[in-house]
Order: sequence, then structure tokens, then C-alpha cells
Amino acid sequence: MHRIKSIFISVYLTVAFIAALHSTWQFIQTPNNWLGPVVSLWGVLSFFVYLFVTSTARTSANLYGMIGVAGFGVLIALLAPAPTPYTALPIFYALIPGLGGALLYVFWYSRYGRGESAAIAVGQILPEFELQDCDGKPVSSRIFRGAPALFLFYRGNWCPLCSAQVRELAADYRALDERGVRVVLVSPQPHAHTRELAARFDVPFMFLVDFEARAAKTLGIFAQGGLPLGLEVLGYDSDTVLPTVIITDAEGRIIFNDQTDNYRVRPEPETFFVAIDRAGIATN
Repeated sequence: MHRIKSIFISVYLTVAFIAALHSTWQFIQTPNNWLGPVVSLWGVLSFFVYLFVTSTARTSANLYGMIGVAGFGVLIALLAPAPTPYTALPIFYALIPGLGGALLYVFWYSRYGRGESAAIAVGQILPEFELQDCDGKPVSSRIFRGAPALFLFYRGNWCPLCSAQVRELAADYRALDERGVRVVLVSPQPHAHTRELAARFDVPFMFLVDFEARAAKTLGIFAQGGLPLGLEVLGYDSDTVLPTVIITDAEGRIIFNDQTDNYRVRPEPETFFVAIDRAGIATN
């Protein structure tokens, strides 16, 4: 299923962009006939631009605003005078790649349909696994015993929401450090990309690589074929990880986890502080 979705998102955005350009060109020549698809398609595409140009780590679950704009574009297309010579393309563009694509993205693509992984259930001892540092040297999860730790498993630098979530944690690192919490950022992306991310944030976090997604498989958060089609050319593997946050106490016992079922819906940083303080695991 992940592979089908990876193909969908790449093909959909390509088709929507081409249709938006074509609609815009036609709108310049015959405004009354092509306003609908212009509104619908650019309304959808502007959301993705927003993700990449802002530092947002989360969105609403159902994106009613985007869907509403796409639907409004369909209404305009249906009420517009018929083009001469007649073509159904304005209605098709607004209805299928516009509103239809938006609905598929929101209610199908964005949701994993994942079940809770028993391996990282609250109260369990975090299973042992091995990671690598930015230079490829092995790092055992055992080294994180002795102090509370926050593990953020993120998909990679290519995901704007993941990068924004890392940025949020970096902004709050003093509050985490005051509680004696180690922050461990883990991704199956290539080592070079992880080095680039570590250089971007001057914080005392551990930026680690889950080589071949072995830890993700151990923890039950593996996303086979989850990379959007085409990003392989940037060096990423087609397999990735389901965005997950795990907090452990000094003994390695899990006191909190977030296994979001929607990659756009992520916990606020305050959620982590509440969990840490409520469990009384702060060491400082």
C-alpha cells in the first residue's frame, strides 16, 4: 500500500501542476470558461507550497480550507458558460485533479492505517537496536540507558513536516536539557543527509541513521516503499519510517509514545514536557 501511495503523490502533483498551467493559459484567453479549474488546482497546489516555504510541523487533519477552495472551483466550473468550441476539460480539471485529488490526498494518502506497535507500548522496556552515527559507526541503543531519552523517528530531510518538527525540538532544547533528557533523532536517510541536517541545527542532539531501517523493523514502525516516487534520485532509499516519538526513562522503560496515523498531524512540543513532568523522570 505504501508503494501505491508513493506513486500516487508524485504522479498526482505532476498532473495537477500541468493541469494548473494549462488552465491558467486558457484562462488568460477565455477568463469566463477557465476560472473554475484555476481556482481549484492552484488552491490545492498552494497548500503544498505552504508546506515547503513555512516551518509548520503539523496541519489540521482534514484540511477543510483546501477542500473548500477546490470545491468552490468545481462550482465555478459547473456554472461557467460552455467554451466554444465545447470542451469538458475545465470541469474535468476542477473535479478530478482538483477536488478529487484533494480528497484522495487528505483522506487516503495522508493516513497510514497503522496499528499500535506492541514493541513500543507504554510500560514496555524499549527493545534493543543498533543505529549508526553520521560517519557510519555503530551506536547501540543501550548507550541511552541511565538518563531519560526522547527518540524522534523521522522520514528524512525531504519531508518538510519532519524538518519542521526537528526545528521545534531544537528551539526547545534548553527546556529538554534542563530536565536531563537526551534527544535522539533517527532517520533511515543516507548519512550525508543526516550530516547536513545536524549542521543546520547547532544543538547537542544525536543525529543518527537507521541503516536499512533495521531499528524501524524491530520497533514495528517500518514503512516499506514509503518514499514518494522519484526521490530516489536524491539518494534516498524507497523504504522509510512511520513518524514516531518515543520517550523513555533512565531504565529504558517507555513512558510515552506518539504513533500518529496521519503524517500531517504531529504532537506539540508541550506534549513531551507534560509527559516527562507527569512521569517524574527528569534527572536535573
